[in-house]
Amino acid sequence: MTPVTVAKKRGKFNPKTFLSTIDRGRTIATFPRKRTIFAQGDSSDSVFYIQRGKIKLTVLAKSGKEATIGILNEGNFFGEGCLAAQPFRMCTATTITECTLMRIDKKSMMEVIHRERTFSDMFVAYLLTRNIRHEEDLVDQLFNSSEKRLARILLLLARFGKDGKPEVAIPKISQEILAEMVGTTRGRVNFFMNRFRKLGFVRYNGGLEVHPSLLNIVLHD
Repeated sequence: MTPVTVAKKRGKFNPKTFLSTIDRGRTIATFPRKRTIFAQGDSSDSVFYIQRGKIKLTVLAKSGKEATIGILNEGNFFGEGCLAAQPFRMCTATTITECTLMRIDKKSMMEVIHRERTFSDMFVAYLLTRNIRHEEDLVDQLFNSSEKRLARILLLLARFGKDGKPEVAIPKISQEILAEMVGTTRGRVNFFMNRFRKLGFVRYNGGLEVHPSLLNIVLHD
């Protein structure tokens, strides 16, 4: 009986549990903060799954300008471009917090996708969700104000809607990183963050805590 069959009988498929049963091509390791997992231009030969912690994805232009294109949380995959014959990494992945990551080589990941329908369906759904998020990011960048973009990013970082409760988004997240993600200056981010704090939308409590009421900024015309 395969792990997926067992998961079906139990009524809920847990990718974290299932991935842990892959018998080859899989390694699990813990990394400290600010550790580069792979760099832009490295050979693309594996997929990573975040068991614990947060990862930052950045791209570096030829001009030397760096931009943060995403923050990933527990349960997210990254590096999946190798499955589409991407020869080199298109971005750099760096730990923001201490992370436990599972590395699955390309061959093993492809075998699992072809063999296990439930996992394949889950993985495709994840990729589609990521694609929708990228489209929303583009629309947000083109049409919304810096204040709305910052509010949306904070809500996404806090995984708003997952459990309906405030959550510490990222311990000690820098305003420089937020400015890169929003596409504005650190000074503007500082101005908006102070405003959000005064309005009770965010607070600093050993980390950045985001309140669901921040959604009012995103919805306000």
